Amino acid sequence: MGEINLFRVSDEGSVTEIPPDPVELERNVQNLIEENLEELLGITFLESEYSTGEKHGGRIDTLGLDENNSPVIIEYKKTQNQNVINQGLYYFDWLVDHKAEFENLVHDKIASDREVDWSSPRLVCIAPDFTKYDSHAVEQIGQNIELMRFEQYSGGLLLLELLNVVESSDETESSREYTTVGEKIQQASDDLRRLFEELDEFVLSLGDDIQKKELKYYFAYKRIQNFVCVYITPDKGEIRVYLKIDPDELETMPDIGRDVTNTGHYGTGDLELTISEKDDLEICKEYIELSYDGV
Repeated sequence: MGEINLFRVSDEGSVTEIPPDPVELERNVQNLIEENLEELLGITFLESEYSTGEKHGGRIDTLGLDENNSPVIIEYKKTQNQNVINQGLYYFDWLVDHKAEFENLVHDKIASDREVDWSSPRLVCIAPDFTKYDSHAVEQIGQNIELMRFEQYSGGLLLLELLNVVESSDETESSREYTTVGEKIQQASDDLRRLFEELDEFVLSLGDDIQKKELKYYFAYKRIQNFVCVYITPDKGEIRVYLKIDPDELETMPDIGRDVTNTGHYGTGDLELTISEKDDLEICKEYIELSYDGV
């Protein structure tokens, strides 16, 4: 679909192109990504080559749980002519039909009380490139399918490029006993709703690579990984923003900020900023940009 040229800039200002370093085997890429899954994609590794049983007769390349507790299937292919999307969809259907099996795996591998969010399961397809027909097919399918291109370069450089932006479609739940973040927005005062709308517009304006996901309790804004999570408390008239910033690296903690590294909360990020008025939002924007640049 496209080509990215990387260049090394010398101290004198001259540039030298960094040539791609072709990957000979699909398995090499899979091993590299699985061993660094959390750092690269914000996904906790569960299993490799997971068997779907005799009936389905297949093996899922990588199974994981992302930072929003959503199930993730990752499929890798070395060449364009291998139909990784159709193969991934086959396993995707298996996943949503075997929720209990996946949850047991999460409880065994991560934590017995870890809750899985089934509102937005993901399929990530990783390949050297995709065609324009692949992107169009994904748009028509309407599932959470992400196409990610990889390229290795000499000098130990790895490129992961997200080629499409997908939006989650919430699962219909007939008997839930919680209030969704979308419903909390509707319950908020006009002033708080306007603050959220301005916050939302600012975050999305930072780049066309941003995905916004409405989960059960919060909004997650991500590039490849989350960089902002937003939790609404209409009864307190507050918006809580969680950012992937190490509070210890800040020169000073803003008055609206709090270190939540060791404090449980919805969403991801160790820095919490609380917005209750326009001035708070203006302060928050600077830190949102820092988080965006850091992921």
